Amino acid sequence: MPQHFLTMLELSADELRAVLTRSHEFKRLRGTAVHPRPLAGRSVAVIMEKASTRTRISFEIGIHELGGQPVALAGRDLQLGRDEPLGDTARVLSRYVQAVVIRTFGHERIEQLAAASSVPVINALTDLHHPCQILADLMTIQQHRAHGLDDLCVAWVGDGNNVAHSWIFAAARLGIELRLACPSGHAPDEAVLAQAAGAGPGRITVTTDVAQAVRGAHVVTTDVWASMGQEDEAEARRKAFVGYCVTDQVMALAAPEPIFLHCLPAHRGEEVSAEVIDGPASRVWDQAENRLHAQKGLLELVCGRG
Repeated sequence: MPQHFLTMLELSADELRAVLTRSHEFKRLRGTAVHPRPLAGRSVAVIMEKASTRTRISFEIGIHELGGQPVALAGRDLQLGRDEPLGDTARVLSRYVQAVVIRTFGHERIEQLAAASSVPVINALTDLHHPCQILADLMTIQQHRAHGLDDLCVAWVGDGNNVAHSWIFAAARLGIELRLACPSGHAPDEAVLAQAAGAGPGRITVTTDVAQAVRGAHVVTTDVWASMGQEDEAEARRKAFVGYCVTDQVMALAAPEPIFLHCLPAHRGEEVSAEVIDGPASRVWDQAENRLHAQKGLLELVCGRG
């Protein structure tokens, strides 16, 4: 069976740490003659059913730098746009490529694709999970925190969305303390929380109190209040999320020398102030760059060996 990467729970704690270690190696060796090329002679389909900047560019360049051939496709470029069943598309792609990366809508779509695929399927984002983003986040924390992921406390402020769900799974697996401050009605999915409860030693709490979540945290992270597909809810969400902007005052509650993360794109003045995202605690540009390196580590694991 192929090793899919649909959620953070697809990998064990040891596998996650190994991917991160390898990702740092790829970053260090980038542009050198000794950079590994484990995808030489292999092709990877990169399907974007949702708009993308960082995800598409980082995957295409990463596949290329690993020696592979990225085959970039928008959803409308495929017969999926004419209602070809996902299973049929998966079976055909499995005859052509050595892996499929897909950024799509409902999580059931990627599950259907993976169920019929005989090559690895990588989740580049669904409405329920965004695991590749969290690999980059973890790598960035290791890059900038002396103790890395050891005794780590992370505060999530804002919507209990797909990025929050992947943080929940990562925290559970790796023994991270994760505190999520979400407005009433916007907490993480209960099924995700229940699944995380038995997935590892992480400590996960959900509150509506921003100060409770952030106080003493080493990392503060957030995302936009209205994700793709929720644009018609934007005004209602702005009202519901009053008080959930990460400001200098919020960051002052965190541990000394905290790290601020944001998966981007950001709306300055909504989920984060300009002073924070452009300030000394922000590591968002390293975080964005690390999407490239972390995905290279993942690609090698799932389809570059053997």
